[in-house]
Amino acid sequence: MMDNQYNYYNPNENTNYQSQNQNGAGQFHGQDPQGGPQKKPGKKTPKWIKAACLGLVFGLVAGASFQAVNVVGDRIFGSGEKSSGSLKQTETSGDAKLTTASGSTVSSDIADISEKAMPSIVSITNMSVEEVQNFFGGIQEQQSESVGSGIIIGQNDSELLIATNNHVVEGNDTLTVTFIDEESVEANVKGTDAAQDLAVVAVNLKDIKDSTMDQIAVATMGDSDKLKVGEPAIAIGNALGYGQSVTTGIISAKDRTMEGHEGNLLQTDAAINPGNSGGALLNANGEVIGINTAKVAADSVEGMGYAIPISDASDTINQLMNQETRTKVSAEEQGYIGIRSQADVSTDLAEMYNMPTGVYVSEVVDGGAAQKAGIEKGSIITAINGTSVNSMSALQEQLQYYRVGDKVTLTVAVPGRGGEYESSDVEVTLGKSFE
Repeated sequence: MMDNQYNYYNPNENTNYQSQNQNGAGQFHGQDPQGGPQKKPGKKTPKWIKAACLGLVFGLVAGASFQAVNVVGDRIFGSGEKSSGSLKQTETSGDAKLTTASGSTVSSDIADISEKAMPSIVSITNMSVEEVQNFFGGIQEQQSESVGSGIIIGQNDSELLIATNNHVVEGNDTLTVTFIDEESVEANVKGTDAAQDLAVVAVNLKDIKDSTMDQIAVATMGDSDKLKVGEPAIAIGNALGYGQSVTTGIISAKDRTMEGHEGNLLQTDAAINPGNSGGALLNANGEVIGINTAKVAADSVEGMGYAIPISDASDTINQLMNQETRTKVSAEEQGYIGIRSQADVSTDLAEMYNMPTGVYVSEVVDGGAAQKAGIEKGSIITAINGTSVNSMSALQEQLQYYRVGDKVTLTVAVPGRGGEYESSDVEVTLGKSFE
């Protein structure tokens, strides 16, 4: 019997789960399903699922050179002419909302569907610096690079908005988006949701060339709730970091579950390869029905990939794309909550003990921000400023954008008299580190 292993891959860790890897209201618009994109503008999962975002790590450790595929090459980061143009789109008012196609005669021309969808798909490169132990036991910094994909979902007055997976952008020092014309620009995180593995990133319109604006397009969202098993499925993404590629198959199953992911997933036999994370799963009309996120990777398994259903993700994406675009603050300026956590409440633990997923507060630091706000030991932090967090690392990822003295709203669950947890929002003024 094969001994299966299951773990999320973190490019900064040596695990068996290979990662394959805000201001202004955005407008989320679609395309004519016949005319193409608008131009110019529960069951446990086997323990051998691999995340779809491939981590390509390179650096120098103890004199040994680690080589990796250079997926960025000599791409230009945000240089060239500045653009004041915009994607053509239907005018709306208020916050961003998903635009869904009204349905049409299904086309089976994969080449035509792919050609029309490609302008709305981007490649995302995540550059980070990690501390690693070298051969002699010392600690040194090593540069890490991982790649994934994204979907253009709209724009606001100053930004182009792109949906992707949280695991594609987490831990970044620099994010780079590459469009269909191979032009690359830097991007910033607009919002993330670790529990659903969703994120939205923003690119300043002024950083995008006019020629690029002429070639890119906004994707149209389909309705994943109406999918039937056996329908065609087309996956587009930055496979292996080589650039956009297309694979085809069918919807193999609906309502699948996976450890560590909140919500149900679509299963497809369209190949989901390293680097496809955050890319689009399309139906035969060229509409986005899912965001590719993971695959089963084992010698005895073929054709089992997973995508987040777009209908399930739409509310979260709408909320994330209207958040304030954030930039990281320096370590010296960063604010702290003042808690210690020795365990995360995972999905399995939450189901077993009827607890919410989140960060279990093992200790409240005396004189810290949490204590001053009335947070007590045994509480579970489930969100910060409306963004869900399912682990201490996810919470720390969010705190990198806030300074000492900033006020944040934490959603905190505490056990009630009947043993059931009750949630409330607590405003916390971040303080300095006590470490």
